[in-house]
Amino acid sequence: MILFLGTRPGKEEMRKIQGASCTFCNRTGTLTAFIQSNYFHLFWIKLFKISKHEMIECSHCKRVYYKEEFTEEMEAALNN
Repeated sequence: MILFLGTRPGKEEMRKIQGASCTFCNRTGTLTAFIQSNYFHLFWIKLFKISKHEMIECSHCKRVYYKEEFTEEMEAALNN
């Protein structure tokens, strides 16, 4: 019997961040969050989420913030 199992990324979600400002250029309303989850699959059917990768990019200065670099303001805006 052959089992096809492994991991695979899900669809990437893009979300505008309102109420948080970029710490590099101090602009408000220019942040976009990119969220992608990795799933464990069996026969190409997603069973459960393994991990989640989040990053935020400023559309003005193109600065990218990874999860470790999020400010409290960014975290609060992302969780709403």
